[in-house]
Amino acid sequence: MRVVGIGGTLRSGSSSERLAHAVLDRCAAEGADTLMFDGPFLAQLRHYDPGATARSEAERALVEAVRGANAIVIASPGYHGGISGLVKNAIDLLEETARDDRPYFDGRPVGLIVSAAGWQGTGVTLAALRGVTHAMRGWPTPLGIAVNSIEQRPFNSDGTLTDVGIAAQVKTLADQLLRPVGFSKTA
Repeated sequence: MRVVGIGGTLRSGSSSERLAHAVLDRCAAEGADTLMFDGPFLAQLRHYDPGATARSEAERALVEAVRGANAIVIASPGYHGGISGLVKNAIDLLEETARDDRPYFDGRPVGLIVSAAGWQGTGVTLAALRGVTHAMRGWPTPLGIAVNSIEQRPFNSDGTLTDVGIAAQVKTLADQLLRPVGFSKTA
């Protein structure tokens, strides 16, 4: 079982990226192979050009990882009511899989995480990520983690997840990625 994470920001210690790592860490503790494409990695990607004839090593690595994934985690900050450009550009690059036997996120569970400054930002960004996941033939997990960074501080100063409620959501999301209802255990 391979779970691939995509997301974060360029800010060191971003909560969306830390939450994605927490979910991947939980998946790894359950025996999954995990791989994270974080904010600094995503910053290496060129703006998606559907007409490009060659892809960079970083672009190929992301596309190949998603091709081989059994489940995916996408974590985005909520910027002005939407997905960050950094994360959206990475998702757009996955158009490279359009002609694959299993294109995009086809049939795979996709766990979604949003951290934003306010509940409205978390809600609309999570809804946008769900829409993108559906458009890419993926199955958004029933639970999507939404953190209001104004009211919630899930991590302490050393980066440890200390919020009991959010820790429970991390566990639930990992469980839904690894054992989704209606999916074969061999998928």
